Amino acid sequence: MDWGLQNRLSRIIKPNDGKAVMLAVDHGYFLGPTESLEQPRKTIQPLLKYCDSLMLTRGVLRTSVDARFPVPVVLRVSGGSSIIGEDLSNEKITTSVKDAIRLNVSALAMSIFVGAKNEHNTLVSLGHLVNEAEEYGIPVLAVTAVGKELAKRDARYLSLSCRIAAEFGAHMVKTYYCDNFEKVVDSCPVPVIIAGGPKLEERAALELAYNAVNAGAAGVDMGRNIWQSKYPVPMIRAVRAIVHGNVNVKEAYDLFNRLCKESPSKNDKPKSETSQPKNQSKNKKQKKK
Repeated sequence: MDWGLQNRLSRIIKPNDGKAVMLAVDHGYFLGPTESLEQPRKTIQPLLKYCDSLMLTRGVLRTSVDARFPVPVVLRVSGGSSIIGEDLSNEKITTSVKDAIRLNVSALAMSIFVGAKNEHNTLVSLGHLVNEAEEYGIPVLAVTAVGKELAKRDARYLSLSCRIAAEFGAHMVKTYYCDNFEKVVDSCPVPVIIAGGPKLEERAALELAYNAVNAGAAGVDMGRNIWQSKYPVPMIRAVRAIVHGNVNVKEAYDLFNRLCKESPSKNDKPKSETSQPKNQSKNKKQKKK
């Protein structure tokens, strides 16, 4: 493996323990301003120092992430369909490798849709992306998705998707957790990172992360289960404790609850701005007396 490619991978999957906490905030490329991601900068900023890398689009990177903060970036480069369109699998490469280099990213990410109508196009696009990215030492993360007819999300189909992604040259694969997840990991020769999926209750999301890592996942790429939580910072810190701290679900959930008492809810509103002027006005009157 080329030194540059290996170095970029080590920014995402930490070499001291071989694990990764990736924060996914790329949902807007097909969902638009989804709940809790209406203002990306506001969502991302308090979570930055707790993630190992950030997965997002170039638009949100440029507008909503401080360029002076040294967070490794996994750049989504595929898209082309929206949630209201006919077929989410109809994706193509939308961002050039040249632009990714300009943005100094650590990896590229694109979706493949095994078993879907556009399976062929997404797999061939993955091959082309790997060809071009490897010229510049940039690793590729393949985000596996199965077609609606294969929506069972069981080990058989997820193993198929992950193995095909690796065969096409992906350096990492992101997929869903399932029963017998060890089968998915064992049959995939590159690191497997687990997707958070739809929003779960916090303990259930921590259990998902724990089970996946203990079944061999290299880490998590969570989005909604972190920033749609009422307490996003305690949640990402609890997830981090599982991935990098080797704590169990109870310990992580206890940590989450303890941190919630110390951390403001994202729904908490700042104190009224009118309170200070009132006090100032009162002080002025006292001075006049």
